[in-house]
Amino acid sequence: TRKLVGFPSHGMVLCAASEDGSKVEFIEPPADAKIGERVMVDGFDGEPATENQIIKKKMLDAIFPDLSTDSEGVVTYKGVVLSTSAGPCAAQNKMPNSPVG
Repeated sequence: TRKLVGFPSHGMVLCAASEDGSKVEFIEPPADAKIGERVMVDGFDGEPATENQIIKKKMLDAIFPDLSTDSEGVVTYKGVVLSTSAGPCAAQNKMPNSPVG
């Protein structure tokens, strides 16, 4: 577990960015999503990877190139929407067609 300002942190912040990096927007879950709820991608089932698996297998290096927003600012992985039980996750101001990391 990594610490953030002295507290254990298991979270991750995702942002969409313009191609030149001049504009960045937080990725936000729907307003009705529950705190701590797992974000899912249809077709990718199973248990979440552990922190050690993510680090040792360099999973984020493989995942980030395929994360982006669509034409409506909704986040997708290989074209499939990232969502919670309350709906899709999207860029704060709906930044379209941008890489996410």
